[in-house]
Amino acid sequence: MAKAFASQGDMDDKKISFTEVGEGLWAFTAEGDPNSGVIIGDESVMIVEAQATPRLANMVIDKVREVTDKPITHLALTHYHAVRVLGASAFDAPNVIMSDGARAMVAERGQEDWDSEFARFPRLFQGHEQIPGLTWPTLTFTGRMSVYLGKRRVDLMQLGRAHTSGDIVIHVPDANVMFTGDIVEYHSACYCGDGHFADWPRTLEAVRAFDPDAIAPGRGDALVGRERVNAALDNTADFVRSTYRPAARVAQGGGTLKQAWDAVRAECDPKFSDYAIYEHCLPFNVARAYDEARGIDTPRIWTAERDREMWEALQA
Repeated sequence: MAKAFASQGDMDDKKISFTEVGEGLWAFTAEGDPNSGVIIGDESVMIVEAQATPRLANMVIDKVREVTDKPITHLALTHYHAVRVLGASAFDAPNVIMSDGARAMVAERGQEDWDSEFARFPRLFQGHEQIPGLTWPTLTFTGRMSVYLGKRRVDLMQLGRAHTSGDIVIHVPDANVMFTGDIVEYHSACYCGDGHFADWPRTLEAVRAFDPDAIAPGRGDALVGRERVNAALDNTADFVRSTYRPAARVAQGGGTLKQAWDAVRAECDPKFSDYAIYEHCLPFNVARAYDEARGIDTPRIWTAERDREMWEALQA
């Protein structure tokens, strides 16, 4: 069992890929690091996900400028996590979009999440001195909204709770391509520490109902073609269920968090141990599954102190 907490020992640079997933649609990926998306309209550009720091965001911008010189007018953020939003200032987009629920979580727990993730991801937060502060949206919505990048329509939608309660997806209907954030992952562990296990599989089926031709997931390679899309949806659902069920059996039987950890490892290690950030996610996933099984609907706020206490309990 890995003893390094979260991704504190992961300091190796990742290989960046920039993959076209549809006409004028690109996925910026980096071997299991957080992905970003690029949507090019006939007049302007929308970026999906801002990265953890302006330093990383500028790597996305460099790739964008290889394919278009159109202005970046919109930045869509699928949820509130620090590694997704704190690079926003680099894009200088006049329109920054979140769901109402995601904005509420920035207000409720944004600073705590930043402090917690800073300790978990030392490599991603290199250059953190450039972050001007919490990222706040200029536009919010509940349910659905559409943005027009000239003639190209982009639909932003809440399809259900999953990775967080404020998740959105971004669908480009003329190409039938979807940017899902961390609702869908490919050969990367799902981070479930702020998730909703009971709802997540239903939300995946809501994604599947669009029958997308391609998906840019939250982490991992771009998924082009319906066979790969459906395989990733199935695999993500299997990861979520395989994490929750063993933990729930222990929690509902009066067992300890450490016993839940052992039960989840027995179920998940054979299937997922080679996935990106698997060891990083596992303690948070078990803790959240244990809580949800005991009836705690709203994920408890992670702080740097709570991170340490949880890890010490699991290593005891």
